[in-house]
Amino acid sequence: MPPPFDAPYIERALLAGVLLAVPFGLLGTWVVLRGLAFFAHGVGVATFPGVVVGLGLPALGPIAGSLAAAAGFTAAVSLFERDHRLRGGAVTGLVLAIALALGGLLLTSVFRVAAPVESVLFGSLLAISGADVVRCAAVALVALVTLVLTGRSLAASTFDREWAGPAGLRPGRGDVLLLGLLALAVVTALPAVGSLLVSGLLVVPAATARLVTDRLAPMQALAVALCALETVLGLALARTLDIPPGAAVAALAGLGFGLVAAVAGLIRRARHASRIEAGA
Repeated sequence: MPPPFDAPYIERALLAGVLLAVPFGLLGTWVVLRGLAFFAHGVGVATFPGVVVGLGLPALGPIAGSLAAAAGFTAAVSLFERDHRLRGGAVTGLVLAIALALGGLLLTSVFRVAAPVESVLFGSLLAISGADVVRCAAVALVALVTLVLTGRSLAASTFDREWAGPAGLRPGRGDVLLLGLLALAVVTALPAVGSLLVSGLLVVPAATARLVTDRLAPMQALAVALCALETVLGLALARTLDIPPGAAVAALAGLGFGLVAAVAGLIRRARHASRIEAGA
């Protein structure tokens, strides 16, 4: 391994990040196309109280605690957003605020866990274990197989929801499945990037790919590639500068999005100017 990745824990983090790029790139595409970016961020932050409870109760553990919190958040949003009056992110924002307040209360007044808050919120390379790598591989496989099997239904309910129901594709079931996969992928990524920055891996690469292409398959492939590249570069930067890996990955993802958006804007203006000249 090159010098930035020569430590065993860095190698584990690198492998976990590349594996996570598969479900994050694929799921992130649907998140962007369906306008679920706020939910994706919310489910990451909503795991905070579950992680705190898991750290305070070793018999439970942070993984089980965060899974329970993510499941509760997903169920609450899915249930209450059935009311059309509460759609548009209102329920997500409300549950997210409650989760943050509850997590802070549990951390400072109930369990008083010894783990630093930074490791819970922003992740830690040292937290990546062999078991985490196995979980990342399992989630990557589950997400890949599930999305391949349900891709037609998801596409129909995303692009033409009014037709999907009468065609027997059950868009509601696809919605629940997608939200469940999102929650599972987010929880799996927590040791590496923490609860606050997990959406940087899930949303930003897919949003960057969306600027480049409108076709679904190329968009998903590009999102996976960007997620893997930003993870590798972020880990190298974190090791070199001794900074949190989640912050490094999120910063690189944001920088990449900004550069692509700027180039895309220049290309659009150039094409517009050429059309004006051609019509003159």
